[in-house]
Amino acid sequence: MIKSWMTEREQSAEEEVEERVQIDEREPGLLVAGLDIGSTKICTMIGEVFPDRVDIIGVGTSPSSGMRKGVVVNIQSTVEAIKNAVKKASDMAGCDINQVYVGIAGSHIKGFNSPGIIAINNQEVREKDIEAVIEAARTVKISDNQRIIHVLPQEFMVDDHTGIQSPLGMTGVRLVTNVHIVTADMTALHNLIACCNQAGLTAVEVVLESIAASEAVLTPEEKDQGVGLIDIGGGTTDLAIFSNGSIKHSWELALGGNNLTSDLSTVLRTPLQEAEELKYMYGGALSSMIKENQMIDVPTVGERKDRKISQKSLVGILEARMEEIFQLVDKNITTSGSRNRINAGLVLTGGTALLPNVVELAEQVFDMPVRIGYPRNVGGLLEQINTPRTTTAVGLVLYGSRTKNFAVKEQGGVVSKLKHWLRGII
Repeated sequence: MIKSWMTEREQSAEEEVEERVQIDEREPGLLVAGLDIGSTKICTMIGEVFPDRVDIIGVGTSPSSGMRKGVVVNIQSTVEAIKNAVKKASDMAGCDINQVYVGIAGSHIKGFNSPGIIAINNQEVREKDIEAVIEAARTVKISDNQRIIHVLPQEFMVDDHTGIQSPLGMTGVRLVTNVHIVTADMTALHNLIACCNQAGLTAVEVVLESIAASEAVLTPEEKDQGVGLIDIGGGTTDLAIFSNGSIKHSWELALGGNNLTSDLSTVLRTPLQEAEELKYMYGGALSSMIKENQMIDVPTVGERKDRKISQKSLVGILEARMEEIFQLVDKNITTSGSRNRINAGLVLTGGTALLPNVVELAEQVFDMPVRIGYPRNVGGLLEQINTPRTTTAVGLVLYGSRTKNFAVKEQGGVVSKLKHWLRGII
């Protein structure tokens, strides 16, 4: 009996050692890097992609002073900030990166839906038919200064059968699709890619930031039922609406957290840096939640003494701007005909989503359920990324992890087309 027990124990130990060896000898994952070039900060995220998961292994941030409302206004300072953020992330991950998925936002971004149709003459739908109908949908007239960055299929139809996600192998007379097309200003694209190039990086793909953020914060169930994502960054507020598993509408508003800071600076006559600190320490989105007798010191310009104001007054300034932003987004949701699609409510993300009581204000304005979106679907450095401030960067890694294998396999296909597209911009 004792000999039998010892044998089983020894076998168990041997199996444990073999398992550890297998883990230690596991092939390293593919490295995917996301670069969020924002108006207040630049964030680099490095992920290691395995077949069953994505681990964040490097995070680097740097203050951004060369961007305004999602557009590059100072290439040199932006390049230096990118280099700094990349170095921090690379040092943490213990690896070098030279390719990134880059986020883009700004009021120059345009999103619209477009249909496409081809005849298939009672034949089975092939891959080239799907490519052809998507190409037909993207053949639309756009401004000369705009360039298409996304063509995202929403659904396919084979004859009278609608709501098809993948028509491959189906038989019919005609194949129809609806796609969501996103375009960006040529100059803004050129400057963004030029900053990456001067920082020693290659932009694998330029990705709309709200699409990237959706990868990190939205659940498949929300996308199926219908959900609105509102990403409130420093310079812009980005809206993306999903339904039946695909994007239906996108919109960019050139207002964000920096406007809240600017309002405080102007009304309270305090420097921008001090206004930012006041917003962080005492800010909120609902003045009704603040007691009347709570006073705070406000630094002034020059040698003047600090002034005292009520925290309720400070929050009132922020509330007015946040309400304006939400009302403008609500108006766009209504005029675009998207309100009836949003059955699962709204998700707020981005740095400004951390403003106290912002959910309560949003629910008052939109009259629907609202939650804060934090990064999900990743492992690794969870403590460093567990904030709405990092959702776009994490989303860029997740977006890249979905397309990385395809891009590697399709040599001469996607990669060569992308290189040609980038050469066309630069």
